[in-house]
Amino acid sequence: MLFHEDEAVQFPWPVQETAVLTAGDIQELLSLLQSGDEPDHTSSPSSGSQGSSREVYSNDERKRRRMQSNRESARRSRWRKKRHLENLNSQVNRFSVENQQLKNRLGLALYQLRVACSENERLRTESVALMARLSDLYLILGSVHSQ
Repeated sequence: MLFHEDEAVQFPWPVQETAVLTAGDIQELLSLLQSGDEPDHTSSPSSGSQGSSREVYSNDERKRRRMQSNRESARRSRWRKKRHLENLNSQVNRFSVENQQLKNRLGLALYQLRVACSENERLRTESVALMARLSDLYLILGSVHSQ
């Protein structure tokens, strides 16, 4: 084996976090690529006068090849499902982080809203008090002027 099973393989080009393959993943991919590439010469039927057994053998060979093909297809399907699940988990993690950041921003915006509303209320109260004081000053000024 070229790699240790738990050793991560690094690539010289940028890859996503989920694209780092372990040695086991690489070995599995290589086995998927190599299967079916080498023709099986050991089970070829012999030539001769075995016409009926040759037909049965061909059916057996087809059945064996179909079973092998189905196994490989199932292995690829499991591999794709595993990768899809990893991608979904990665998305869940990203969305959880983003959700927390949005919650933090919302909390800050609500806090700033409360501060602004409080300041607005204080200014309104101060404005009413100043208007009342101004009105009193106009009354005093009017009474001083009339004397």
